[in-house]
Amino acid sequence: MNFSEQELNIIALIWIFFAIFILPLLLKIKAPYGRHINKKWGLLIPNKLGWFIMEVPSLIIILYYFIQNVNIHTRFLILVFLLWIFHYAHRSLFFPFMTRTKHKKIPLSIVLMGIFFNFVNADLNGYFMSHFFDGQELTPLLTFRFGFGLFLFVIGMYINIRADYKLIKLRKTATNGYKIPRGWLFDFISCPNYFGEILEWLGFAVIAWNLPALSFFVWTVANLLPRALSNHKWYLENFKDYPKERKALIPFVL
Repeated sequence: MNFSEQELNIIALIWIFFAIFILPLLLKIKAPYGRHINKKWGLLIPNKLGWFIMEVPSLIIILYYFIQNVNIHTRFLILVFLLWIFHYAHRSLFFPFMTRTKHKKIPLSIVLMGIFFNFVNADLNGYFMSHFFDGQELTPLLTFRFGFGLFLFVIGMYINIRADYKLIKLRKTATNGYKIPRGWLFDFISCPNYFGEILEWLGFAVIAWNLPALSFFVWTVANLLPRALSNHKWYLENFKDYPKERKALIPFVL
């Protein structure tokens, strides 16, 4: 099916409004995986397998658009594609198999919702980039925007990866699978991994500067903000000595 740029932008706007509409509901529901696992959500599958098949569609779809796109003429557009590819190559091919979740499960229903979420976001962005992203010339304004967006993306990815692997390492010495993380950004917020991922896709939206990219950033916030608040509350409820001055997601703010 072929879409015009106007039609694709309308779809992206609807997707944004849906994320805003569903956010209050997500704030009331604990996503039933990880420390919040809930068997009431149906069939459970191995955690590593679930995360792999949930995340890999984003990599495959963007790779498809990147490989089949004969209209890529600028390094700028190539770099935009590669940022997405690099994130999801790590997220789907490396991270799931590094986690210490040998006996943990994830509901198949969550995996299927994740596949749908990733398919829509990757298809919206891949289609836009391959059909309507005109490979803009690097004007001074675009150069500044690209540099600022790339800074946010790189810093965000560094924070996201470092925080994730710090948590993985921490589980080595945890008697029940969890300990209070300390040091670095963990002294300020409970979920620097989510904070980093939000920064990443904010940076991507600044670089790409289109509605599909903005929609992915909005959905990233809609997904990770409730999760961060749930995790923060869980820490406070399960560790009496958990630092009360820590925020959930944004240092000194939230």
